[in-house]
Amino acid sequence: MSYIILADFSVIRPDFGLFFWTTVIFLLFWFLMSKFAFKPIAEALQERQRDIQDSLDEAKKAREDMANLKSENQELLRQAQEERVNILREAKEAKDSIIAEAKNKARDEAKKIVSDAKTQIENQKMAAIVEMKNQSGRMAIDIAEKLLKSELKGEGANESFVQRLVDEVKLN
Repeated sequence: MSYIILADFSVIRPDFGLFFWTTVIFLLFWFLMSKFAFKPIAEALQERQRDIQDSLDEAKKAREDMANLKSENQELLRQAQEERVNILREAKEAKDSIIAEAKNKARDEAKKIVSDAKTQIENQKMAAIVEMKNQSGRMAIDIAEKLLKSELKGEGANESFVQRLVDEVKLN
């Protein structure tokens, strides 16, 4: 068996050349990274931190605005409820006033109708009484006329009595 011997390479004990070139490459890599990568990464991190802080500030402001809106909404709701109570109270007062006015108007109208009816009844009663008096007067005259006619037939003294009564009636 033959073994090939490889270069004496050990990670634990590197030689000076490997150490030198590793250091140079690392420093060159570090320089390039700091020039082209660290600054943009740092700026991106700062931008992200600003964005996060701005978002937190906006969220805090939004919470405050929501709290203010909630208190404003509660105040508006309270005012709306007060207004509703006032409107209902005014509507009830208006209803009561309209009902009372209608009752008073109906009462006055009823009194007027009753008064007019009483007046009309009284007028009709008076007209009936006058009519009765006129009829009874006519009847009395008719009866008297018939009596006088029956008694005055053909007698001269009766004619002079009738003439005297007619003259008396003309004087009155």
